[in-house]
Amino acid sequence: MENARIVQKQFPVSGVKGFLMKVDFSIFKLFIIILGVSVMMMECSKAGNAKDRPAYNAGMFYPKNPQELSQTVQNYLNNSEIDQISGKPFGLIAPHAGYPYSGPVAAYGYAQLKGRSYDAVIVISPCHVDFFPFASIYSGDSYITPLGKLSVDKAIARELLTTNKHILLSTKGHDIGQTGRAEHSLEVQLPFIQETLGDVPIVPIVLGNMDWAVIQALGNQIGKVAKNHDLLVIASSDLSHFHNYKECQNIDREFINILESFSIKELYQGIITRKVEACGGGPITALMLAAKMNGATNIKTLKYANSGDVPFGNLSRVVGYLSAAFYKEPKANKKDISMGMTENQNRDLTRDEQLFLIQLAEDVIHAAVKNKPIPVPQDIPAICQEKRGAFVTIEKHHNLRGCIGYILPVYPLYQTVIEVAQSAALRDPRFNPVSPQELKDLEIEVSVLTVPERITNPSVIEVGKHGIIMKRDYYQGLLLPQVATEYGWDRETFLEHTCRKAGLPPDAWKDKTTEISIFSAQVFNRETLK
Repeated sequence: MENARIVQKQFPVSGVKGFLMKVDFSIFKLFIIILGVSVMMMECSKAGNAKDRPAYNAGMFYPKNPQELSQTVQNYLNNSEIDQISGKPFGLIAPHAGYPYSGPVAAYGYAQLKGRSYDAVIVISPCHVDFFPFASIYSGDSYITPLGKLSVDKAIARELLTTNKHILLSTKGHDIGQTGRAEHSLEVQLPFIQETLGDVPIVPIVLGNMDWAVIQALGNQIGKVAKNHDLLVIASSDLSHFHNYKECQNIDREFINILESFSIKELYQGIITRKVEACGGGPITALMLAAKMNGATNIKTLKYANSGDVPFGNLSRVVGYLSAAFYKEPKANKKDISMGMTENQNRDLTRDEQLFLIQLAEDVIHAAVKNKPIPVPQDIPAICQEKRGAFVTIEKHHNLRGCIGYILPVYPLYQTVIEVAQSAALRDPRFNPVSPQELKDLEIEVSVLTVPERITNPSVIEVGKHGIIMKRDYYQGLLLPQVATEYGWDRETFLEHTCRKAGLPPDAWKDKTTEISIFSAQVFNRETLK
């Protein structure tokens, strides 16, 4: 329609008619022949491209460079705390936001796949870019990512088809949609599959709506096919969208409660009525139907977080992320993992160790800004190989130019600095990416956080020195040390506000079921090291 409007604007109807009436008929026939050949060539070109679905979202939702992508996914996997389930996963729920937001959460599920093998992996995603009344199994040959091709298992794809047109072979939802964008929620799962299962065949499925008949047909067909093949089913979904931090946690906790009770219809109705939220509610429901048919009715929540938990997240509008596994065997008893750390692990860095990290941050920023390979550090000090939170702050002429970090110990310290230095330079949403011309004017500062230490006596908290992390069940919040100083709070007020930040009552810190952890920071730059 848009093309038609453009043509009419350039050639009004009367003008077009007059032009055609004046053109010699033989010339007009030649025009038609040329037009027909052109259309045929375009269609052939489209058909050829459809066989291998490109990595449309590489460089946006995840790194485009193969080496960087592999390293990023492996870092997420290596730093997920694996609470191994007792059986082989039948299905996973995995989030699909940009990797800096949801990648660490997704890794908790994919880490369960290490050392496993499957005949094929079925990936089911919702569609954010188009609408259609069926489940679309990709009719092409493969999906491409920067890590290579994943071939479509066409035999299993054909087994999933139904005669009622609820499940079709199609490119709908896989190619560029009506919005002019390509669906990302299926694509972002593939690098994790490649890093954990290698070149396993896949069956990519995009659900075009939330119609129960379509979802039920898909779930039942997958359930039947899974009885004859060793399949893994991945449902791609985020949870609640764009509520404030506390509201998001409340809505998502209700979703997780229903999910863990394995109430399929209750979950579906909750999504339809918006009692709970999940953009991939259809894929999750289909997974549950298939899992039930194969006895995989045990569900384990592996990790929950939301976009407000990353340093650059907006707490007023957050998106929830869940990693969960479906399996056959009874649930294993949850391990009581202590956060207790040795005194040496929380010690301050020496001058040489600080210089190592400052140099590393500077080298990484220069390489990232110039689009060169990220340097691989050598002779890494032992303390820099321990998991620590850290921030990298960039200033230009004493004005903030970027600041990104991790408060929790997600990576070994040197990897944390590599990760957040790149993000501070290129991905701080408050600023444009740093340009090569600016590099000579930048001052780099590194803040290393102590490993959070679980405490039982809140009286050890020193206002101005300690930051607080408050956690109970799925509720978690933290405040930095300087917040209490800036607002002039005493210890009890600081504790109360941290409880509120976690979505808990102000006096929750007095409850023995609430976990309280503290941390502090060591800040340094070239000036302090002179």
